Amino acid sequence: MMKAIVLSTALIAMLGLAACASVPYAQRVSQRQAAYAAATGKSVNSFRFFGSLWSWEPLGTDQLAVYTRPGEAWLLDVPGCTNLEYANAIGLTSSLNQVSVGFDKVLTGRRFLPCTITRIHAIDVKRLKSVQDKQRKIELAPRPAASAPQG
Repeated sequence: MMKAIVLSTALIAMLGLAACASVPYAQRVSQRQAAYAAATGKSVNSFRFFGSLWSWEPLGTDQLAVYTRPGEAWLLDVPGCTNLEYANAIGLTSSLNQVSVGFDKVLTGRRFLPCTITRIHAIDVKRLKSVQDKQRKIELAPRPAASAPQG
């Protein structure tokens, strides 16, 4: 009996968290995508890559931001990369220290197909930080005064 109560309470809590988390997550992804889109430059055919990533961030199942150094980032289009949002680690293929459009891939795990890179954009990291700071800015306004009850 006690086990059933604990299990049902845990199930209700997990369902509640899942329901609450779905809307804010979609909003956060949308905001991140907009910030990266505002900070991207021209499309390029390749970038230099020396085998290790400084950081990375999935932007849904079709885009990925990779940081090769703290001040150097690239936005990769990888259509239909289904495991991208759930991967604990990723890898990039490269040839002669270059990651190239149409040739190289993003690796998200042994059981998943590699994701082909279809487009690469340089990211202006300073501009990205500026856009993200603006998104975080909260506008403060006083509450309207409550009217006294009529009676």
